Parts: sequence; C-alpha cells; structure tokens
Amino acid sequence: MPLTLRARAPQRPARPSGRGTGPLRHRRAGALLASAVSVALLGASAPPVPLGLGDRLFPYLGNPGYDVASYDLSFTYPGSNDKPLQAVTTIDAWTTTALDRLNLDFAHGKVESVEVDGRPAAFDSAGEDLVVTPDRPLGRGSWTRITVRHTSDPVSAKDQDGGWVRTTDGLAMANQADAAHLVFPCNDHPSDKAMFTFHITAPNSYTVVANGLPTGSARVGAATTWTYRTQHPMATELAQVSIGRSAVLHRKGPHGLPVRDVVPSADAKKLEPWLAKTPDQIAWLESKVGTYPFETYGVLMAQASTGFELETQTLSLFEKSLFTEPAYPKWYIESIMVHELSHQWFGDSVSPRVWSDVWLNEGHATWYEELYAEEKGKQPMINRMKAAYGASDRWRAAGGPPGLPKPPKAGEKIGIFRPNIYDGAALALYALRQEIGKPAFERLERIWVQQHKDATATTADYVHLASAVANRDLTGFFDAWLYGAKTPPMPGHPDWKQTPAPAKQKARK
Repeated sequence: MPLTLRARAPQRPARPSGRGTGPLRHRRAGALLASAVSVALLGASAPPVPLGLGDRLFPYLGNPGYDVASYDLSFTYPGSNDKPLQAVTTIDAWTTTALDRLNLDFAHGKVESVEVDGRPAAFDSAGEDLVVTPDRPLGRGSWTRITVRHTSDPVSAKDQDGGWVRTTDGLAMANQADAAHLVFPCNDHPSDKAMFTFHITAPNSYTVVANGLPTGSARVGAATTWTYRTQHPMATELAQVSIGRSAVLHRKGPHGLPVRDVVPSADAKKLEPWLAKTPDQIAWLESKVGTYPFETYGVLMAQASTGFELETQTLSLFEKSLFTEPAYPKWYIESIMVHELSHQWFGDSVSPRVWSDVWLNEGHATWYEELYAEEKGKQPMINRMKAAYGASDRWRAAGGPPGLPKPPKAGEKIGIFRPNIYDGAALALYALRQEIGKPAFERLERIWVQQHKDATATTADYVHLASAVANRDLTGFFDAWLYGAKTPPMPGHPDWKQTPAPAKQKARK
C-alpha cells in the first residue's frame, strides 16, 4: 500500500482486502474545512465531543481548527515489548480559527499531563479524541505549542488494529490508515502533513532507527537515546520507529543518496542479496518519474507476522519472511519491493487530501510494480491487465469503484484496501495510457509528482493535469473509469470482456 497485503502463494496473488495544500495543507477540500466552523461554536463549558475533518471514509479522523507544523516525539522503551512506553509528544501548530479548546486524536495510552504554551491545560477524552482546554482561549492565526506526557501501549486493545507492531525482538510501526493515534496524540489525517523529530531511548543492546536522518545519539549508563529528523513533511500514517536487535546496513543510491536498511542482526548476510537491489530499483523508478523525493531510503525487515508491507516514509516496512519463503518467485519479491518504493513518490511525497483519493497511491504503486515485473521479470503487463478487466465489475460491486471505495465495516477499518484500489486502479491507469498514448502518459506522471511534491492532492487535481497534458477534457473518461458501477470498454481492446466469478464447489461430505 500504502499498505500492500499479500496472499501467501507462489504465484502473483490477487490483492486481498487490507491496508500512503498549497505546498502542504492549506488547500484542503472545502467539505473538510466546513467542519472547522463548528469549533468556534464549542464553548469550553460544553461537554467534550469527538470531532473530525469529515472524511467520507473516516469521518472522525483529524481535527479542525489548527494546522500542525511539527511533531517532536520522545519514547522510552523499557526493554520489553509488552509494557507501555513512557512518551512525550510536543506539537507546534497554527490555529486556523479561534479556539476555546482543541481536539487531538489519541486512543491507546494514559495521558498524565497536558500543557499549552507552557501552561497546564485541562484535558478529557471523547471517543478516540483527547480534548484539551487551555487556560486561555487561542486566537485565530496564533502559534501554539501543545505538550502531552503520556504512555504508549504496544499491546493492542480489543477492536484496535495497527500502531505498534510487536516483533520477536522489539517494535516497529504500522499506522495506516488510521492508527497513528494509537501510538501518539496527533492530527491523524494525511491532509495535515508535518515535520517530525524522534527521540527514542532504549537499553544499550538495542538499535533504533526512525524516519529521516540520524542527528545524533547519547549514551547514559545502561540506555542510549537516538534522535532522527525528517527533512520533508510527512503524514502521521507514515511514521516509523524500529526498536530491535538489528543491524543497520549502509550503501549509496543514485546521486549519492544514503540508503540504510534495518534487518535482524543474525540474518544480515543472508538478506544482503535482496538489499543490494534497492539502488538499481531507485534508479529504475527515477528513469520513469524523476528524482527520488526524500533524503534517504531503506528497507526495514521485521520479524513479525503482519500479512502486509507498508511504505512508511524513507523506511518501508516488510515482513522478513517475504525474503526467506522459498515459494515466492524472485520476480514477485522484487516487484513488491518496487511497489513500496513507488509509494515514496505516490502516497508519501504526494499524499491524498482525503482517503477516497487512495487509488492515486495504490493504483500508481501497483502500476510500477507491474511495469517492473514486465521489464525485469518478463511478466507481461497486458496479461494481468486483461485478468483485472475480467474481474473489475465484481470488484466494483464488492468494494466500490476505484475513486469511490465503500466505507470500511465496523471493526474493519483497513477494509478500504480492496482489489478495486490496487489492480482496479492500475487498470484505470492502463486505460488512460491507451487513451492518451504512452508519451503523454509518461509526461503526466513526471509532472504530477513534481507539481505536488511534499504536498497533498486530489483526484480532481489529477484529472485537471491529465486533461492539460492531453490537450483535451478527460473528465468524462475519468468519471467512467473511477466512479462508474460498470467497467467501461478498454481503449484498444474491444474484445476484453468481464468474466464470471468461479463457480463455488460443493463441500465434500
């Protein structure tokens, strides 16, 4: 994907369900901004209530009234991954309306104290929100700092999935789509990207790596504090912290890009042949869409059973078993590596303004996964596209069309990650290339990631740019492919048809 769920089969599996502003946040969709009006109407004496940005798929994610500029996160790991971490989250933000109180997303830890601009603030909970009441109102357009001292619990609560991932030797993170607030207080929506600094203290026998670049470490007695900082804004769902008995392997990518991989120390030699492929994969993607958008990249191979891989910014999360399971073909493993790498452009650098735009993440990552498999693994893309076309109507019926995925069911919040936004969305991109031609399509892709770098974007932005590149209005084309209940005819392939679902076999008695 953002999150790439894998079926465990040697052939290329179908993608199952599961779980990547002007420059930045100031161009949020009007529907989201409308909810901010309600904040000014909530007096401090009213009972606390959960708020949200009104996202169609996750209505209570994010909060109106402020725009986060940066997070400073401090975690102290006790040496056991079944005990809460002590934590301090510091948020610097601009208020976008006058606030008597403000809401943060936070749902899985004990809040010990809150300060606003250095002064103690009252706090309460409402749903999955932490509701903070400062000792004086915050004026519109003011700079404010919120400091929350809390615990961060790595043991999942009932009906809560994601956040910390417990590995055999420590912890990692998987926050997509709506789980960062199970780890730290935040504005947990991709429309509000921010800079991040991490300070993680752990026993000296552990190695810690996080998003961005290291800025130093300090050893005091039996513990070491590691500090990392991003150089580009990041959505909360892309945060990553790895704590484990790990080896960090360094190499150079294109243009001297620092590449660092994090693997279990005992497996470093065995995994090295896979890790060595990353620089060439980066170069391959740069040849398609332009310069890699961040300050570093690497692969985090976790000893955990997650069933997915995840494009956490600058450090993609993988199950170690993907690389050690002999049933997986070499071309398939490499194409999955490229899928998560592609997300660094599509989903991380260019983030969805609302979650209904997630096809822009997954469709593009699947597209480059398939293109890489075709060019490097001799797996013709047209075969997979034809198969996807045959199943497309069924996918639309089950999960909605690519641009309008059905909301997740209760207790299945990652259920938006269905085949319709993976292969179904890649199919729409294939149709677009058929419609406007390969040169125009490739030009569109390069302009897209450059124009919206470090920002958020919508489907409407993509349609507008595609129309400009093609020099004709493509609104009707995209409406049919992204929002239609039925799959349109494939340009250039009038013989492609929908295929019936496989007949269910009767169970033997």
